[in-house]
Amino acid sequence: MLSPETLEAYRRMTPGERLALALRMTEQHAPALLEGSPALVARRFELLQRENDERNRNMRAAMARTKTRP
Repeated sequence: MLSPETLEAYRRMTPGERLALALRMTEQHAPALLEGSPALVARRFELLQRENDERNRNMRAAMARTKTRP
């Protein structure tokens, strides 16, 4: 969980600053996804895929609830 101070600092950033931060963090941390044995890397990516699928299901369900029905 991020501290209130960190959240406020993010809110004060411009979209360009937030994008630059996200790209820098991705560049710095992406290599760690490939560290370890092939089996560990595969499990790591399977977990990411499950988390992404769940997030997408939740977003689709939320969007479906907002549609007006005749």
